[in-house]
Amino acid sequence: MADTTPDGPLAGLRVIEMGTLIAGPFCGQILGDFGAEVIKLEDPKTGDPMRQWGRSLPKGLSPWWPVIGRNKKSVGVDLRTAEGQDLARTLIGKADIVVENFRVGGLEKWGLGWERLSQDNPRLIMARVTGYGQTGPLAGRAGYGLIGEAFGGLRYVIGEPDRPPARAGISIGDTLSAMHAVMGILMAMHVRETTGRGQMIDTALYESVLAVMENLVTEYDITGYVRERSGAILPGIAPSSAYPCADGEMILIGGNGDNVFARLCQVMGRPELKDDPRYADHAARGVNQIELDDLIGAWTATQKLSDLLVRLEAEGVPCGRIYSAPDMLADPQYQARQSIIETNHPVFGPIKMQNVFPKLSANPGRVRWPGPALGQHTDEVLRDVAGYGPEKIAELHAKGVV
Repeated sequence: MADTTPDGPLAGLRVIEMGTLIAGPFCGQILGDFGAEVIKLEDPKTGDPMRQWGRSLPKGLSPWWPVIGRNKKSVGVDLRTAEGQDLARTLIGKADIVVENFRVGGLEKWGLGWERLSQDNPRLIMARVTGYGQTGPLAGRAGYGLIGEAFGGLRYVIGEPDRPPARAGISIGDTLSAMHAVMGILMAMHVRETTGRGQMIDTALYESVLAVMENLVTEYDITGYVRERSGAILPGIAPSSAYPCADGEMILIGGNGDNVFARLCQVMGRPELKDDPRYADHAARGVNQIELDDLIGAWTATQKLSDLLVRLEAEGVPCGRIYSAPDMLADPQYQARQSIIETNHPVFGPIKMQNVFPKLSANPGRVRWPGPALGQHTDEVLRDVAGYGPEKIAELHAKGVV
């Protein structure tokens, strides 16, 4: 049975989540992970498409939904109907936060835009996540994660130099925008403590990507240099790459600091390299990066991964394996910190998923239940939050509004 005990640093806050897929729902997931009551409004017939996303659908269900839907209450409501819009306004009137990721103007046509909602509930904080933001010539365009990643500069620098741009393998643009939305919500909550008023957070997916692009723009502005795709290396930072091992495995080594590089040379049995003018300092190693990586790779290719890890760790040289899911489940560090937890799913049974991060010492978040069935909490929320009586609830069901 799900543990619904309210706890965590955000306990007592009520969030209405409107939107689908990842950018808005991941924001709601984070808030729910830390104790907020997250009420997700979904189409009563189809629900969030994430319920059907994934490489496979064991037992007809997506393994993705239990994670992004965790700690949320599902309310099926047709927002295209007047009654559904009235219900949404009633719930939002009793909420602290609204999270949405519709296209610009989508909620306004339903009478659920910021201007109206903030008039009804002056303390409301509304986080809006879109591809290009609420303003500007591109505001009205659809903006999925891959588009924002490209527009924000990330796709251009991912991949091998002689191949088309690659992707990260996860929906990093969506999750970055969700995290920025959460940051905005927490800042707005602090301001509300002193002013008594909420505000709207305008989160553009491309700007969330741009925010983590380091010095890419500034370097071009000052020097004219355009950062290009560089594969597994970071140009000018060496050694810091993945290297082959004798057993077919790969090892990551980060030895770009002068003292660390000296220790790496010692492990390699090549102490003279630390004084070689080509590698003696950070700048020289950056200039001769390819040559140095080839030299290190030739050495690691003669060693087993397990032996390398022991020897490098003993000398304080940062190194590690490249983990997949089975590696994570078996690793003692993951187990000691409960980085992966097990929760019970009504169809799958016990399932494993990532825990809640970061870890707070006094009131940490936790996974109370996995993603719920579509509309599982509709009657409960209509009764306990909206204040609707049995007859009103039955009427909305009969009309197909919920």
